[in-house]
Amino acid sequence: MLNNIATLSEVKIGNQIDILSEAKYVFDTEVNAINLVKNSLDERFIKIVELISRCKGKVIVTGMGKPGHVSRKIAATLSSLGTSSFFIHPAEAQHGDLGMISSNDIVIAISYSGESEEITRILPNIKLIGATIIGISGNQYSTLVRYSDFSFVFPKFMEACSMNLAPTSSTTVEMVLGDALAVCLAKMYGFQENNYALYHPAGSLGKKLLIKVSDIAHTGEKNAVAVVGTKLKDAIIEMSTKAIGILNVVNEENELIGVFTDGDLRRTFTGEVNVYELTIDDVLVKTPISINSDMLAVDALKLMKDKNISALPIIQNGKLIGTVRVNDIIGVGIFV
Repeated sequence: MLNNIATLSEVKIGNQIDILSEAKYVFDTEVNAINLVKNSLDERFIKIVELISRCKGKVIVTGMGKPGHVSRKIAATLSSLGTSSFFIHPAEAQHGDLGMISSNDIVIAISYSGESEEITRILPNIKLIGATIIGISGNQYSTLVRYSDFSFVFPKFMEACSMNLAPTSSTTVEMVLGDALAVCLAKMYGFQENNYALYHPAGSLGKKLLIKVSDIAHTGEKNAVAVVGTKLKDAIIEMSTKAIGILNVVNEENELIGVFTDGDLRRTFTGEVNVYELTIDDVLVKTPISINSDMLAVDALKLMKDKNISALPIIQNGKLIGTVRVNDIIGVGIFV
């Protein structure tokens, strides 16, 4: 039966085309559309950015079909860069979701034709609610533009579709225009890396800017600690039990006196030692490198890599509180 199944190369699907030439045509057509829109940016775009920057409410983005997918992305990008925004589906808006809109909001409605029925139906109600409408369209004589308080109309360009019908170039320029809005607004707000990290705690940058060594430290019973005067054999047991590669040696006030690492242990046993007579004081490394509890994990990782060490004791108010290792930091997704 398998012999009767044709391979993909044996099946003729429609017309034979020069695939690479067709693909490059799509790129060229959409790049040309982007450049046309870029060159058409003027006072209209400036007014829209300034209007959104002064918005006392939310920014709602809406669109139907392919522009609807683009609208979701624009709303997400605005939000991630500091402009409180969300997407509303125009069809759902006709069945109660208009209640999400208030008079101090701004609604960005995207329709290349400007005549999408689901969009034009909700425009009068948005007007009655009192929200400001920003229309983005390719048709300056459209219903959307007529209802809009502010509008941006694209210059004429070709869709990359061979029939000049399917939304291709138009959705690309809508996406880029939305990115331009979000980025300009972020710069106006003074949006910085720490702000971005606040909204992206699970992302790599968020982790680098938010996670401190105290957040991932081995503390309490998980930390390897010995008091000065402890017999070396007992210190080795503590070190082996906790298995974090380093033993912190403290005095009675829990102040760090020194450390003893796996490497120190191996070097100790290259000679003849009596673990029953020696104390940890005889072999510890005094004045070790330590870090403060509020140090960012990424900075601790850089320090450990620079010093070629795998673990560091953590100090808070002069007292030992824990240990952090290179593997702990890399394990939460932080790299340098």
